[in-house]
Amino acid sequence: MSEDKIQDQNPTNKEDTYEKVCMLCRRPESKVKSMISLPNNICICTDCMQKSFDSMNNSNINYNDLLSGMQSFPMMDFSNITNQVPERQRLKKKKPKNEPKAAFDIRKLPAPHKIKAGLDEYVIGQEHAKKAISVAVYNHYKRINADTSDGVEIEKSNMLMIGPTGSGKTYLVQTLARLLDVPLALTDATSLTEAGYIGDDIESVVSKLLAAADNDVERAEHGIIFIDEIDKIAKKKNTNQRDVSGEAVQQGMLKLLEGADVEVPVGANSKNAMVPLTTVNTRNILFICAGAFPDLEEIVKNRLNKQASIGFNADLKDKYDKDKNILDKTSVEDLREFGMIPEFLGRLPVIFTLQGLTQDMLVEILKKPKNAIVKQYQKLLAMDEVKLVFEDEALWEIAGRALQKDTGARALRAIIEEFMLDIMFEIPKDSSIGEVVITKEYVTKTGGPRILMRGQETMYLEQKQ
Repeated sequence: MSEDKIQDQNPTNKEDTYEKVCMLCRRPESKVKSMISLPNNICICTDCMQKSFDSMNNSNINYNDLLSGMQSFPMMDFSNITNQVPERQRLKKKKPKNEPKAAFDIRKLPAPHKIKAGLDEYVIGQEHAKKAISVAVYNHYKRINADTSDGVEIEKSNMLMIGPTGSGKTYLVQTLARLLDVPLALTDATSLTEAGYIGDDIESVVSKLLAAADNDVERAEHGIIFIDEIDKIAKKKNTNQRDVSGEAVQQGMLKLLEGADVEVPVGANSKNAMVPLTTVNTRNILFICAGAFPDLEEIVKNRLNKQASIGFNADLKDKYDKDKNILDKTSVEDLREFGMIPEFLGRLPVIFTLQGLTQDMLVEILKKPKNAIVKQYQKLLAMDEVKLVFEDEALWEIAGRALQKDTGARALRAIIEEFMLDIMFEIPKDSSIGEVVITKEYVTKTGGPRILMRGQETMYLEQKQ
């Protein structure tokens, strides 16, 4: 039996790994001078205990009358009082600083090409994006364990991903989370507001990372935070109202991106009197921001079209209208005009774009990845001992219809769900069905699927050959 399992089964060992929390002020023992332990795991910090004594001394209470009146009452019973702190709000104790640090072995570090190879199994296309994120994460590992005794400190390279909706920005980071053994928090910027307003405080993104690290501050300080929909906090234009969810949020995030000691609530998104607080240093936390940035293409085109003029060497004004990869030409100047403040962009030095998906890429997304949509439905029907086959013409038709919806890979599942509903409902009724072939006619609603009974599958294959 491993040491971790022994600790889980022994409640005394488990309590030793967590910090004590004051019952009154909810501060952990790392934040107070000392803690007084009472029966039933009740802990009170010396500050709260002193305040209680001071309030009793300052009140006009006749203690002789109080003591004489208490003789007719039983003494205080602690058996019914417990200091129950929710598991999600319990902090793990930090390791002592004098404990020897394990030597960093670069050979155990996954190289960028290995990280990219793992991403290739799940993400189709986006070669430049996968290469950029693999190198950034690889350098993040090395930066955390780098020796700074020579005076050379490696700065972290926070990233900004730009790409149309459905191009795989979130999925890319979700896949990265499965491949790497580091805490990773996924959040979005749509709910963030300036401190004091309804919504999530800016520090809540660090609270989610702390929760992903099982409330272990040391692990959280070496993690990765992915903030999606970052374009939603762009500076609002032509508004007279207070911008509490735009430029104010960008300014509040500057200290997080740069690196600072942030006091965050444990197990909650906002600070209140009943939630323990702890300090997390964000200097070694890698931030990955992503957004669709709608209308950014027009800003890029307008900048490029400024070169258009009258003459033999003039550029045509519609030169970039049919350029599908226009976002590859995005500059910091374009992002500033979109509404991102210069200080914010300066803390995101690595900026790269994801390409819009083509029909060929959508076909590959349907069938090639490990958890492709087609493989998911084949697995569902295999549980009913039925084989599911998609003809190439059907997949091409599905990809074409998804391309028209202009929502990227998200449209694929919606289209397949529509015509697979009847199949998933009717097939389990008949146990003699052995194979279902999805044809182009069924997708275009000009025919039905090809149903093969058990034993006819080999005949169909011979006819097809």
